Amino acid sequence: MTAVTDAGAAGDEGVAETARGMARAFAEDAAFVPYLVAGDPSAEATVEYVEALVEGGADAVELGLPFSEPIAEGATIQEGIVRALEGGMTPERYFELVERIDVDAPIAAMTYYNLILQHGSRSEGPPSVEPFVARAAEAGVEGVIVPDLPVDEADPLRAACDEYGLDLVFIVAPTTTDERLAAALERVSGYLYVQARLGTTGAREETSDRTAESLARLEDHDRELGVPTAVGFGVSAGEHARRVTAAGADGVIVGSALVDVVAEGVERGRPTAAVADELREYAAEFKRGAVAGAGDGKAGAPDGNGETGAPDRDGETGAPDGDARQDGPEPRLRTGGGTDGGP
Repeated sequence: MTAVTDAGAAGDEGVAETARGMARAFAEDAAFVPYLVAGDPSAEATVEYVEALVEGGADAVELGLPFSEPIAEGATIQEGIVRALEGGMTPERYFELVERIDVDAPIAAMTYYNLILQHGSRSEGPPSVEPFVARAAEAGVEGVIVPDLPVDEADPLRAACDEYGLDLVFIVAPTTTDERLAAALERVSGYLYVQARLGTTGAREETSDRTAESLARLEDHDRELGVPTAVGFGVSAGEHARRVTAAGADGVIVGSALVDVVAEGVERGRPTAAVADELREYAAEFKRGAVAGAGDGKAGAPDGNGETGAPDRDGETGAPDGDARQDGPEPRLRTGGGTDGGP
């Protein structure tokens, strides 16, 4: 596992004291990073849900800013986005929501580039990413993830994030070329989102057998990496989280499984507090699995044959550098709350 300091460079001792931004999530042990859609089903509920997840063990939170064309998301997260948009979620309401969340864990805004580019743009002059990044920093956001932003077009956003002290997290897929991977490693900060399989986000009953392969590939770039790795897309159980970190990941991202819990609460008319309690329990399960897997990884391959699978956020995004291709929406699974991409 890669220890990271505030400067994004690997370190050995005292990491917990020096890590800042999104890297704080990985400073002490294997990280659990949940994803939720902001405003699903309401801003008030989201605040309670995020705080419950952190109480349960979440080390950081990917909080999705709803966009009307979420091309990287599977059915579960798309439905959550629809609920949020119908509830009136907007970029400014998103930032106000973040300001209300009281947690000691960094929050990353996950959204699509058009929203970032158009936020606060003036009628005169070209659109700029700076107003969005400035407002995000003011609200307390510590990182940005943009699934549809090609890495070779990311320099303006990278510069704005540097100016306002935000991390810029990139997603790499099994199909990301070596050239694009190198470009992403030059620009990434906070952590690297490793997409364990192709397709859109969504919970799976089994983890991908390409997780270890993807992580091994990154080891070839170890000197360039300098940031932790978090695997997402398909993680829906604590055992999945264990396999992911046992394969060498520094953390696990879970999305669709958690959005499923929220959706079930809406469908059944459950009280917000009851849904929050269930999310807290799932957070504890995923965190335990991630930490256990990290211990397994130190001892050797968890299955004794070198195979480990890595699911990831049940409903999260595709590769930001444009190298990942989507298979189309996948069937929604009920596995007690799975995510699809991490989100």
